[in-house]
Amino acid sequence: MSRIGKKPVPVPQGVTANVEGQTVKVKGPKGTLQFVVPDEVAVKMDKNEIHVEPRSETKRARSMWGTSRTSIGNLMLGVTKGFESKLEINGVGYRAAVQGKNLQLALGYSHDVNYPIPEGIAIATPKPTEIVITGIDRKKVGQVAAEIREYRPPEPYKGKGVKYADEFIFRKEGKKK
Repeated sequence: MSRIGKKPVPVPQGVTANVEGQTVKVKGPKGTLQFVVPDEVAVKMDKNEIHVEPRSETKRARSMWGTSRTSIGNLMLGVTKGFESKLEINGVGYRAAVQGKNLQLALGYSHDVNYPIPEGIAIATPKPTEIVITGIDRKKVGQVAAEIREYRPPEPYKGKGVKYADEFIFRKEGKKK
């Protein structure tokens, strides 16, 4: 039994949710989102709650049960509060700046890296060494943060590179004479 899947997803005030077959559509103050629930899971709406149940007792159905419930919960959070991911840049001369619809990164390469900002995502650089990614879709915010980090992941000797704000980099000791 999934402890997460058993809990119904409450629909907060100011949010309208709609279940049509396997599609859950949510509209709130920040925008609209939808999620297609896998066929192994049944979804239904009761009053101001969305209930998720597995259709069978297979391993895949049980694993999709909790995953689907969490994804629907993330839709509710996204249209009310939104999601945010922070990245930090460490290294001499490493910096970031938003120019129009691109994020320009100077990461120690011979050229600057231009990252086109996807639709539905807002990127801000309060400091040249800090990137704040915001949006209503949790998966999209996480994917954009991962793609930006991938240009120069942090290295273990000096910690240079792009890292998540809450990430800890295990340091290695360098060569000894």
